[in-house]
Amino acid sequence: MCRNIRPLNNFEPPATGDEVTAAALQYVRKVSGTAKPSQANQAAFDRAVAEIAHVTAHLLDDLVTTAPPKDRAVEAAKARARAQARYA
Repeated sequence: MCRNIRPLNNFEPPATGDEVTAAALQYVRKVSGTAKPSQANQAAFDRAVAEIAHVTAHLLDDLVTTAPPKDRAVEAAKARARAQARYA
């Protein structure tokens, strides 16, 4: 799976539409094998991103969890610490 796709569930505040669309774009790029489609494929590429973003938003709305929401700042700090340990 593409490393740029981040978990979007159970955050406070909830994932924004931009975050969902960015994840959908990364997914379509990975599956299609191209970061920038040709003009002939642009419409299909854009349609796939929009449809996946739509379905992802519904999925996130429907998921139920008993875990407390994660704090974005705390999770970002943990990720920075892991990266620093990995690349130090």
